[in-house]
Amino acid sequence: MTDRHTAAESARPTVAESARHTAAESVEESRLTVALIAAAALAWTAAMLWSARTTITGRISAEMEVTSTAYALPGAVAADLVAGAAVALLVLTLIGSRRTLGASLRFAVATGAGLLVGVLSAIPIITINTAGSLYAIVGGTVAAAATIGGALAGFRVPPVIAAGAAASVGVFVLGFVLNLFQAPVLELLGAGDTESSAKAAQWFSYGQAALSGLAAGLIAYFMLRRHRRRAAGADVKWPLYALAGAGAGLVTVIGEILSRTAGSQVLDLAGKVSEMDRLAQDILSTARLNSGLIVLFVGAMTAMLAVGRTLSPAAEDEDEAQVNSSSSETAYHSNS
Repeated sequence: MTDRHTAAESARPTVAESARHTAAESVEESRLTVALIAAAALAWTAAMLWSARTTITGRISAEMEVTSTAYALPGAVAADLVAGAAVALLVLTLIGSRRTLGASLRFAVATGAGLLVGVLSAIPIITINTAGSLYAIVGGTVAAAATIGGALAGFRVPPVIAAGAAASVGVFVLGFVLNLFQAPVLELLGAGDTESSAKAAQWFSYGQAALSGLAAGLIAYFMLRRHRRRAAGADVKWPLYALAGAGAGLVTVIGEILSRTAGSQVLDLAGKVSEMDRLAQDILSTARLNSGLIVLFVGAMTAMLAVGRTLSPAAEDEDEAQVNSSSSETAYHSNS
């Protein structure tokens, strides 16, 4: 009987710990935190859309408009993906402070909020020229990105969504700052003729991606640790730290996939302008995808290593005690 009680008592902390993890994952983020993330994401999106519209409308020839549109598409898609998720999370947080939404209703509200962001984001692009289908395709792709972001926010892991969105905004800011110093850094990397400049640009891209992944992982880690205090000490499961750290890279990868699929006609049309433009599109597309994968991997590893340093061996000791207790109970029954 003693062995049975010991085994049961050993199992209880595991169940309790699982319940604590589940509770921590479902606790909504603070309204102020989510509002700040949403504001930053919307500002990022507005900047990308304004830059795209200004660049496109400033071109003289139709060919240059097409190539400028193709260059601007991936950045706008990535920004809208984050904005859709952040705004949807803000709406859910505001509603959640008054009532608890079921899974289906939560998903519907989040998707609707993302769709609204997408429609508003598509207007500045579509109104550039309503005669053809080019800008309608771009606007539709942008709207789809925001809707997907909103749908992702519908999953009941608010702290993870918030951490991933904050990390994505942080990566954008870091990339903007690093690009300000791109010219002197390229010189330090030996940029000169065409071949050396290409190699220097490649190393700069890899370095920027690695630093962005490091920043994404750390931002996600600190956001989730901050949420732990809000959840009365309960923490999310460690794989979710990795998911949040990989969020910024996932945004880039998903944005690139959307650009290649939903916006494929735009990219194909830009590639037909000239052989050089087609080659440039292929190189940039591959570089964006590779950078996104680097940010994803480095961000996930950074967040995991950061949270791993805080884990104690208590859980392992607990599991070992449970195994020993189970073995004792088995031996007891055998002797009986």
